[in-house]
Amino acid sequence: MVCLRTLFDRQLGRSPPALPEGLRQLYDGDLQIPQIADRPYIVANFATTLDGVVSFKILGQSSGNEITGDNLLDHQIMGLLRACADAVIVGAGTFREAGSEHLWTSDYICPSAVQLFQSLRWGRPRYPLTVIVTSSGKIDMTSATFRTPGLKSLIITSAKGKRRIDAACSPAGCSTDVYAYRNVARTTPEHIVDLLGRTFRPGLTLLEGGPALFANFLRRGLIDELFLTIAPQIAGRDSKNVRPALVRDLAFTPQTAPWLQLLSIKRGGDQLYLRYGRPSMSH
Repeated sequence: MVCLRTLFDRQLGRSPPALPEGLRQLYDGDLQIPQIADRPYIVANFATTLDGVVSFKILGQSSGNEITGDNLLDHQIMGLLRACADAVIVGAGTFREAGSEHLWTSDYICPSAVQLFQSLRWGRPRYPLTVIVTSSGKIDMTSATFRTPGLKSLIITSAKGKRRIDAACSPAGCSTDVYAYRNVARTTPEHIVDLLGRTFRPGLTLLEGGPALFANFLRRGLIDELFLTIAPQIAGRDSKNVRPALVRDLAFTPQTAPWLQLLSIKRGGDQLYLRYGRPSMSH
């Protein structure tokens, strides 16, 4: 394993350590996660190129690994956040791009640190709840997410999407909970947060994409922190390659654009790992 180097940490020395010693060495510091009484604390995690691209949108090369170069330190941060999380939310596009064998767990993304990550989960399920948001219900029900013992999943979809999932799930022998929203074209972040809060009561909820889902949560003021990996490459865009940025289908004005507070900067080689929080949050 490779350790990060901390360049700046606003939380340094503010409270007793939350991470075990081995993970503090790996992360080069502590990771304090605040709690909110009335809803899950929502943290987003993304990687971008220097010009803000989060996916090359090339068949078979659309995941974050192409952005970071399959970077081990980025995987360690993802693993740490997943180990801390009670639930991980992804959109259907992100779920498909990750591949059918991908698991939204620390074990999968960083197997070299499995024992360290599992030390954070004493008294909790081994894996966080995987939450997939899809209007159409076009999900590969043979994916590893639905056939891994001990891993619980929830699909939030439309009534039509639920019918499609139910029809595909039985022959695939999959195991998942499905919630169908009604009387609206698509679900809202408020509905998702309310459903998770009432049914599963997660503390830390990790949002791992994609840009449209992140934009919806951002629009509603439901993103509490953003972990952002900056990879030292330039992807570019042109009329034939409209590559997504961090936020999709949402444009703020100078008066409404949200400002974030820098919480930490870490470095590994030529990549930077940034952590931002909302200025109104107490850190």
